[in-house]
Amino acid sequence: MAYFIDRRLNGKNKSMVNRQRFLRRYKSQIKQSIAGAINKRSVTDVDSGESVSIPNTDINEPFFHQGRGGTRHRVHPGNDHFIQNDRIERPPSGGGGGGQGNASQDGEGQDEFVFQISKDEYLDLLFEDLALPNLQKNQHKQLNEFKTHRSGYTSTGVPANISVVRSLTNSLVRRTAMTAGKRRAIRELEDDLAALGNSEPAQLLEEERIRREIAELRQKIDRVPFIDTFDLRYKNFERRAEPSSQAVMFCLMDVSGSMDQATKDMAKRFYILLYLFLSRTYKNVEVVYIRHHTQAKEVDEHEFFYSQETGGTIVSSALKLMEEVIKERYDAAQWNIYAAQASDGDNWADDSPLCHQLLSTRLLPLVRYFSYIEITRRAHQTLWREYESLQAKYENFAMQHIRDQEDIYPVFRELFQKQVNER
Repeated sequence: MAYFIDRRLNGKNKSMVNRQRFLRRYKSQIKQSIAGAINKRSVTDVDSGESVSIPNTDINEPFFHQGRGGTRHRVHPGNDHFIQNDRIERPPSGGGGGGQGNASQDGEGQDEFVFQISKDEYLDLLFEDLALPNLQKNQHKQLNEFKTHRSGYTSTGVPANISVVRSLTNSLVRRTAMTAGKRRAIRELEDDLAALGNSEPAQLLEEERIRREIAELRQKIDRVPFIDTFDLRYKNFERRAEPSSQAVMFCLMDVSGSMDQATKDMAKRFYILLYLFLSRTYKNVEVVYIRHHTQAKEVDEHEFFYSQETGGTIVSSALKLMEEVIKERYDAAQWNIYAAQASDGDNWADDSPLCHQLLSTRLLPLVRYFSYIEITRRAHQTLWREYESLQAKYENFAMQHIRDQEDIYPVFRELFQKQVNER
């Protein structure tokens, strides 16, 4: 039996290179395990890592072995029950081994290979094939921010930006260039002086002249300044326009009597997934919570998910309040605006056409993406039918139906799957 071991040189952090190679090799098994884990635990724990198990049959390494031809004799240590030509019965299925793995045919059980992935690795795999939808420009002016970046060196600047290393390097180069010829002439004169000292008869006048020339050259070298204004270099900075890295996420939810706590919990999990996803795209993400029944109100997170409300449902009140908040605090020319609305579909029949009008004329031209999820096991009502016409007309509007907790992550992936540009 012969195994092949990869002994190619890695970087300083060898274990990290091997770990990344392992994750790439078994990505499909790891992603399958993560997809199962997201349904078993609360999405509020998605900010931590995950224990991933892979069956041993999937991680077997290839090896070369000798053929089974010829006559062989094997001696197994510890045998005190059997002699030659005795037949050994195969253990019953499922016997042997106290672990959680499945028993093999020879009765030797094997546990699955379990390892821990970090938070960053977990989120990378969780959102790997997801992306913000390819939306059309909803404004003529691109959202840009100006940031300061290093841009080489300059010969002028303020003392606070001086580069000591670069300035001393220039000083050394200048002094070397200005004194190289003089130092070479000194070495030649010193050689001539040594030759005159060994010659006969002595030439005292010539030796004195050479000593004076050497002294003059050394005085000229000493007069070269150690550093000059020509040597000074300053760190240069310039402002560059970059796409805006700030976003705001509006969370709209029906909290009327028809929305029980289980439905609110499912909505909360969807909102947390959306927040984590946007946080990987934008450095600064603000969240605005708007709850509504017959009236809408901006609240904090705890009141948003756990308040007890009763009464009917008027969805348009939340859309109107969202428009007011955008105009007051979030200029569409400076913020990337996203919105997610969760409801059980219950709404006054006369209010659903108004919701259609508010979204099409006021909100959708301002937001980058608006997603609507309907959490219910019942048949769809007028709000769903009104929103269906919006989905067919606007690319930055999407809607999905959730029945159980297991639907949350698949629905989220459906809303934010990568789109391929058609050529």
